[in-house]
Amino acid sequence: MSENTNDSGNPVLTFEGKEYLINDLSKEIKECIKGLQIAETQLKMHEDTLKLLSISRNSLANQLREKLKNLE
Repeated sequence: MSENTNDSGNPVLTFEGKEYLINDLSKEIKECIKGLQIAETQLKMHEDTLKLLSISRNSLANQLREKLKNLE
């Protein structure tokens, strides 16, 4: 799903290979589009959070590894 603006300034929704003029769509469809946009944003945010957690976990593992070396 992507959203672009055509020459007349009317936003265009491209969904499953078809284009739709957003201003011509019903309120219900526009609400579905907004819901999908929110879901996409939330997914991206959580993917970024998972990446940060993974980096943090690796850093902590490296710190533990170094501290355990000092015990040997």
